[in-house]
Formats: sequence, C-alpha cells, structure tokens
Amino acid sequence: MHACLDDLVIALYVTVDEWLGPDPRRGHPGRKPRLSDAELVCLAVAQVLLGSPSEHQWLRCCYARLGHLFPYLPNQPGYHKRLKGARWLLGAALAHLATRSPSTLDRLRLLDATPLPCAASRQTVKRSALGGWADDGDCASHSRWSWGLKR
Repeated sequence: MHACLDDLVIALYVTVDEWLGPDPRRGHPGRKPRLSDAELVCLAVAQVLLGSPSEHQWLRCCYARLGHLFPYLPNQPGYHKRLKGARWLLGAALAHLATRSPSTLDRLRLLDATPLPCAASRQTVKRSALGGWADDGDCASHSRWSWGLKR
C-alpha cells in the first residue's frame, strides 16, 4: 500500500480532532478563528513528521499540496503566532500521539547513536550513569571522551 501526503494529513487531523473534542470556544462571544486548533496541530505535527525546518517553506508546501484539504491556510506570521500561543496544546498532542504509536509497547528501542561528549577525565567517565548502556571512547579529533551506542 502506498500512502500519500493527503492520507497522512487526513489521518492526523481525524486523530487530533477526536482527541480534542468539541471546540471550547463554540457558543462564546467573539469571532471564531479561521483555523481550528485541530487544524493547527495537524499542520504542526505534519511539519515535524516531514522534517520541514522552516515555517515559511512548510506553508509554501501546504499552499501547493494541501490547500484543497483546509478551508483556510494562514500566512507565516499568523501561523507562527498561533503556534506560539498553542505550544502547550502541541506538547499534549505530541505526547498523545506518541503513546498511541505501536512502538511504545515494543521491547525493541531505536536509539540515536550520535556520540555524546562527556567528562574531561577518565575517572569522571567511569562514574557516569551511562556506564552499563553505552561504550566510552577517546575522540582524537576533539581531545575528549565520548559516549556512543554503536558497536
């Protein structure tokens, strides 16, 4: 099966919209936002999943490829302002999505094997909490010890 970008965004939106429930602003005075919280979280999570480093580039991609899925897409300053105001919601949504992913129940864990710089002395390296998990080694190009998980 080949999943496309539309399928990913639709699945994200449905999951986030069900998790958020009805909009708490519904029935209150004032203007309803043109981009709902579920749509905002969906766009932000898709940006992270697809590895888009820039909000400007991501929104250009959204206008070109996802404009038919959203009734309104904001400009970059408006998108940034909404993301900044909803950072607590994004954190909660990412935690919700992480607990629902199948990898949280697996016994196998995938780890980043980038060497981490550690203490400047060999004695401090031996006292580290990574002692049973990672191997330590001398990085000659940087004149320091590092922890790493590659074997």
